[in-house]
Formats: sequence, structure tokens, C-alpha cells
Amino acid sequence: MPPSTTAGAFVGGLGLIISVPSVVLFTTALGFGALARDGGFDFGHAVFLSAIVFALPNQMVLIDQLMRGATFAGAALAVTLTAVRLMPMTVTLVPLLQSEKRRPLLQVLAAHFIAISTWIEGHRRLPTIPVALRLPFHLGAGVAMACMMLSGTIAGYLLVAGLPALVTAALLFMTPLYFILSLIATSRSAMDLAAVAIGCGLSPVLYLVMPGFDLLATGLIGGTLAYVLGRRR
Repeated sequence: MPPSTTAGAFVGGLGLIISVPSVVLFTTALGFGALARDGGFDFGHAVFLSAIVFALPNQMVLIDQLMRGATFAGAALAVTLTAVRLMPMTVTLVPLLQSEKRRPLLQVLAAHFIAISTWIEGHRRLPTIPVALRLPFHLGAGVAMACMMLSGTIAGYLLVAGLPALVTAALLFMTPLYFILSLIATSRSAMDLAAVAIGCGLSPVLYLVMPGFDLLATGLIGGTLAYVLGRRR
């Protein structure tokens, strides 16, 4: 049942703390916390990154680059390229949060809370919620996901010392796996499914051909091919 008050909408968003996306996020954050510890980063640094960045792939790229001895400028560039994927998510989700009453500060905070999990859940749930209550619902969902990410990072850093690299990689793979399965489950047309299939097929090849730019190129090429095929059909 859709919420009828602002407080109810916010609490409804907080309720996502007990959901599949939040569990996946917590599990992935376990791997990030363990990797940060094994990489020699302080506890405060790991928690700070989870709270401020709120995007595990970006956090992973930053730690990976610094562990490899990259300069701060090089690491910042790599993180920026990784963060490009958040722009189309923000562009497509923010219009759903607009209402007659403008709240600039809350809208900026809402943009900060846009990540894979909140983007998917937003497109699933926001259309069924009254327009005026979508922003508080999204903020509640963002707070819930942020709490799960911080909890996972802390637990991973403190409790999973010396985690094998294979296990860490498996935990970190939970988020992209959830993202792909959610895209398939929420696809509404053959064009959507084609974009997912083409992207999955192109990503290993582009990773070998142009590492560092493979994610951006996969989305651009895969999405364009799927659109062209869909239009012709």
C-alpha cells in the first residue's frame, strides 16, 4: 500500500534495509572492508570512503589504484571514468523525484544516494508512490542502503582479516550480478534484453582491448547496437 504521509514515505524507504538489495550491498561491502584492510588502509579511511563515495566500484578502483602505487591524479582520473556510469542513472531517476515544491538541498542529497541498488528500486517502486512523497521515500531508501554499506565495511574490516582473494572477489561480484539479474527481471521489451545480452558478450572482449575504458565502451556500444536492432525490427 503506497504511503500517505511524508514520514510514512521516509519510513517506507527505510524499510528497504530488510530487502534483497540491502543484503547484497552488505555482502559486497564485506569484501570491500576486507580488501581495504589487506591493502593497508586505516579503518577511518575505509569508513570515510563508504560514507562519502557511496559507490563500491568507485571505492574499489580508488583502493586498487593506490595499492598499485598510482599517483593521486591518476587515481582520481580512474575513479572519475568509473563514475561516468552514474550520470545516466541520475538523469533518469531525478525526474521521478521532482514535485511542485522545490527542495534543492534535499535533492542534492537524493542525487548522492543514487547508486545501482537505489536506482533499480527507485524505478520499481517510485511510479506507484504519489509524486510529493517520492523524494522522502528515496531519501529513506538511501539512508537504509548507506547504513548497510557502512555496516558491511566495518564488519569486513574488523572481522574478515586475511580473507582469501578469491572469496573477496566473489563478495565484490555480488553487486554486478544482482544488477544484471535485476535488469533482466525488469526488462519490458526485446530491446532491453538485447542490450543486456550484447553488453555481457562485449564486456570480456572490450576488457582485453581497452582496459580502463571497457565499462564505458560496453554500455555505449551495446546500448547503441540494441537500439539500432530494435528500431529495424
